[in-house]
Amino acid sequence: MLLGLTLLLGFQLLGEVIARLFGLPLPGPVIGLALLFATLIAFGRVPTGLRTAAEGLLRHLALLLIPAGVGILLHLPRLQEDAVAIAAALVVSTAVALAVTAALFQWRWLRRDRGTPPGDDRG
Repeated sequence: MLLGLTLLLGFQLLGEVIARLFGLPLPGPVIGLALLFATLIAFGRVPTGLRTAAEGLLRHLALLLIPAGVGILLHLPRLQEDAVAIAAALVVSTAVALAVTAALFQWRWLRRDRGTPPGDDRG
């Protein structure tokens, strides 16, 4: 488990370094997660220590959301002022996400029905 936590924190640190070094508008942990994902795909498997550490963190994921809930309560007056804009942004982003997901699913489903191989982009 120590190896897994070291890997997770190492990739987060690497993401932070890349984000700050290149001035990217993405959070370092997101970049680190993308790098970890690419590394795992390249190796084709998840190391046992990383799997153990990830499962342990996922078991207690709800505890990691407590600070976000406290932050929301701390800024409640501002959220009430911008409630209409926040609600509109949530509705529009959810609708766009659903539409894109449905379009991709339908496109993929139609390709499968035509018998087009998954890696073949001709059709």
